[in-house]
Amino acid sequence: MIAYEVYETELGQVVIAADEVGVTVLRFLTEGGSWKVSEGWERGQSELTDLAASQLAEYLAGKRRTFELPLNPNGTEFQQRVWQALLSIPYGETRSYREQAEALGNVKAIRAVARANGANPIAIVIPCHRVIGADGTLTGYAGGLDMKARLLSLEGARFVDQPSLI
Repeated sequence: MIAYEVYETELGQVVIAADEVGVTVLRFLTEGGSWKVSEGWERGQSELTDLAASQLAEYLAGKRRTFELPLNPNGTEFQQRVWQALLSIPYGETRSYREQAEALGNVKAIRAVARANGANPIAIVIPCHRVIGADGTLTGYAGGLDMKARLLSLEGARFVDQPSLI
């Protein structure tokens, strides 16, 4: 069984889900967007969803730089490798998709790395927001580019400021 709950944050609502192994989902519930509960999920807070929400609040308040949570994202073997590599990007730093592909040992896998980043089910904790374009510009993010800019700004990370972003 996977327990899930919707939490209010200063970034808006997020859904956090966890099974007996770890956090499986942390995603933004964007205004007007739809989200469907998966089979086998049951609404209700758990110790782990509450812990994740608490650590997320600390991160957003600038009081936490690393998360101490067991994680259990569902994905392919390649996606798991990409998400594990994302966890090695330090707070306040960024990497390009090319650098991520190189870290995985295949510079030609840039697009596959970008797709795996886009499929990341545990936003912020698995920091796909720290991956930007080689020229320093912000590229795709499930929470939107404004959200990505906010998160990187919170961390003090450098990126190319784009006119429509915060």
